[in-house]
Amino acid sequence: MKLSEMQSADLELLSNGDIAALLLKENKKPMNTPTIFKQICSLLGYSDEEYAEKIGDFYTSLTTDKRFLLLDSAEWDLRDNHSVKVDVDDDEEEDVEIEEDEEEEIEEETDEMDESLDDDDDLDVDDDDDIEDLAIVDEEDIDA
Repeated sequence: MKLSEMQSADLELLSNGDIAALLLKENKKPMNTPTIFKQICSLLGYSDEEYAEKIGDFYTSLTTDKRFLLLDSAEWDLRDNHSVKVDVDDDEEEDVEIEEDEEEEIEEETDEMDESLDDDDDLDVDDDDDIEDLAIVDEEDIDA
């Protein structure tokens, strides 16, 4: 049944989102928010003041309703009228190769650093246990 053929009592039982979905289905083309809501207001007999008060809530309901899709042209359409195109990015393999090259560079740098540490005899390595040099200090000694 078309919206224009429905009685106002039946229309009032529908949500604005339901009426918008029926409008888009009947028109078979995308529409912008003000156009859709003006037609809804016309069907429901809303005044211009009610239109101005409720259009923000109507827009919010469209954005949260999964049946609707906002197109690049700032027009709404039913999600069922559009297919989702999945684009697989072939550049991912290149990213992996770059990461592998970076890992090799890091490993080479690490190996060079290890070699330079092995060659450096000037390092003072103290293998003795330094715990013997520790002293216990009382709180009284700290305050003084």
